[in-house]
Amino acid sequence: MESLPNCPTCQSIYVYEDGSLLVCPECRYEWQPTESSEDTLIVKDSNGNLLKDGDTVTVIKDLKVKGAPKDIKQGTRVKNIRLVEGDHPIDCKIEGFGAMKLKSEFVKRS
Repeated sequence: MESLPNCPTCQSIYVYEDGSLLVCPECRYEWQPTESSEDTLIVKDSNGNLLKDGDTVTVIKDLKVKGAPKDIKQGTRVKNIRLVEGDHPIDCKIEGFGAMKLKSEFVKRS
């Protein structure tokens, strides 16, 4: 029996074939078997949920911002995030603060 690769987004082992596509039943990601998974960025929130571009997240603790007169408060919703490489993988705009980079361990998917 041919061994199928793990899901490139969530690393699930429960991948199955559906026609010419491979499908992950856990995160519902579909891809061509010939696609390389090396260009896929995997970012998870504080609860282990997979994040993707365009998601809305909620800040789970107060975050101090250098040079800003106030903190980003717990419960602040951040819409339309963008995932980038680096130690702060979430690029976003926060109302009242402007452009920010956040660590994924301080947010949860909404």
